[in-house]
Formats: sequence, structure tokens, C-alpha cells
Amino acid sequence: MGSTRRTGRIRSRAAAMAACGAALAALTAVPAQAHEPERRVPHWELKDTGAPETRFRGLAAVSRTTAWVAGTGGTVLRTTDAGATWRNVSPPGAGDLQFRDVEAFDARRAVVLAIGEGEASRVYRTDDGGVTWTESFRNTAPKAFYDCLAFFDHRHGLAMSDPVDGRFRILSTGDGGRTWKVLPDGGMPAAQEGEAGFAASGQCLVTSGPKDVWLATGGAARARVLHSADRGRTWTATDTSLPAGDPARGVFALAFRDRAHGLAVGGDFRPDQPSPNAAARTSDGGRTWRPAATPPPAYRSGVAWLPHSRTAALAVGPTGTDLTTDAGRTWRTVDTGSYDTVDCTRDHGCWAAGEKGRVARLEH
Repeated sequence: MGSTRRTGRIRSRAAAMAACGAALAALTAVPAQAHEPERRVPHWELKDTGAPETRFRGLAAVSRTTAWVAGTGGTVLRTTDAGATWRNVSPPGAGDLQFRDVEAFDARRAVVLAIGEGEASRVYRTDDGGVTWTESFRNTAPKAFYDCLAFFDHRHGLAMSDPVDGRFRILSTGDGGRTWKVLPDGGMPAAQEGEAGFAASGQCLVTSGPKDVWLATGGAARARVLHSADRGRTWTATDTSLPAGDPARGVFALAFRDRAHGLAVGGDFRPDQPSPNAAARTSDGGRTWRPAATPPPAYRSGVAWLPHSRTAALAVGPTGTDLTTDAGRTWRTVDTGSYDTVDCTRDHGCWAAGEKGRVARLEH
């Protein structure tokens, strides 16, 4: 019986790896010539959200069929049919809020973050697919400005705020976002002058495993990544090679496929400014970062590893999508559509979201 289960797992993993390999091969394939049969290659397929005025910077991909997006005007949408239809599940009375991050555990349970100074920063949770919401946190510190959420599992999670009194502020939950508390800041390194997080894609705070979490910064002399191995109680800071020295520059998004291997993307978000060295990679958990040999050609605000791959990832931004197949050493543009954030699931579901109600799924 055990042998049968083990064989089944091996076959399932082999099938998953084969599917991923085929997808990568297709994504990087040279377009067919006119005399060749048409090849079906993976591409972003836009889904009609019915919300053309909304910019979706918050995205939580649950599976190939289920995803949540959160954005301007207090808007939260959910699909359970691969984007064919979307249900508006926005919290009542949230029309003046700016949702920038959403973390979903499944089709029914999700936590969403509203950003802004003072009481504009709030957290809501739903357990019934957005039929009802509970406001579980409202910031009362005038200097705090929360940017991102991240969860280690269904219970433990963190939210991060721009520095308060010289240090980034970390909010913690141990019950799935139903209650929150501010962690002591004694283990947080001092912030640089002007340093902050970017609430651009919900990926300025990311986790891997039960205790490791990374925080991306910008706006200061050096663009840094902070790492904690104890769920946010103590942190170390490391400089990166990404553009810095201006409030519009820094690390905008992170992605870790395990505790060691991570990617950082960003640059200068102003459309009239170049963004050289807009990507970096680490293989030691963020202790050191190496610039990409061939980075994306412009600012990128979101990044995600492709499922079941140790080397492939996507980065997105207002001017396009880039693909790496060598773990972040080199990138090349594969799409020119505008997206702010990207997220992938283990069942080969990759989603992207952005301005003008744009939400897309990677179709194979």
C-alpha cells in the first residue's frame, strides 16, 4: 500500500514537472513561420472584471480557477470559475479606502489590507467568500502607514508599516487575521532617512516556510531587503544593487521559492526615468544580493516564481512582463501589457492584475 502511494506521488510530481517544462518550452519558443502549423504558446488572457475604473494592486491566486483581487475605491472581487465571472465582494462602507494587498487561504477565507496614514490603514477578514467582513485592525498611530501583508500559514501572519520613530513597524496575528498586535521594535534595525516600503503589488513583505520573512525597502540612499527568521521579532538588513537615492526608487517586490533562493525587482516607478539594474537574486536567504546580468528593461513592481520550477519566474510592471529561466540571472520581455502584480499557484495557475480593471490568467 505504501509503495503504491509512493509510486503515485512520484508519477504525480513527474507529471507536474513535465507540464511545467512543456509550458516553459512553449513560452520561450520561437514563433512559428507562416508555413508551419500554428503553435499554442502560453500567454496572458485578459478576463473581464467589469471594473474598468479600478486599479488592482492586490492579488491572491488560490488556484487555476479561484483568485481574489483588491484595489482602488475599496474594491474586492473574487472569481471561482477561472475568471469567466467576477463577484464584487467589497466590504460595505469601504469606498474611500485603497486596498493594496489581499491574502486568501481558499475561496471563502481572505484578509485584505487598506493603506494610508492613520486610520486609513485597516485590515478586514472574511470567512464566507466576502458575503460579510469584519474589520480586525484600524491603525491609530498617526505616523504609521501600512503597505503589505504576508502569512506563514493559515494562522500566523504579519503586516508592515513604514518607519515610526525611526524603525519599520510590524503587526502580528496568530489567529488568521482576526486579531493583531504591534511587535516590539527592539530587534528592528534603524531605518535610513526617507526609507519606506512600496505598496505597489502586495509583495513588499513575503514569507517562506514557518518563520522566515523578508521586507523590501526604497526611497533612501540604499535599496535594502530586511530578513527575519523568527516571524518578525528580530531583523537583519542587506543592501541591494537596485536603483536608490530617490523617493521613487528601490525594491518594490520580492519572491522566495524556498528559504534560500529569492528574487527582487523594482527600479524607478516614474515613467520618464530609466531603471537600470532593476532586478537582483539571492541564493543565501538574502544575506547577499547579486544584480541580474540582463535585467528587465524597465521598472517592475511584481514578481513570482513559476510553479514546480527551480529556475523560472515572471516579473511584471506597467510596460510589460519579463521571463527568467535561469533563476534571475537574465530576463527577457515576453509581453507588453500593463500589470502591477503577479501570483502563481501549485496547480499551474498564474494570474496578473493591474490598472483599468486588468486581470489576466496565463493560458497554456
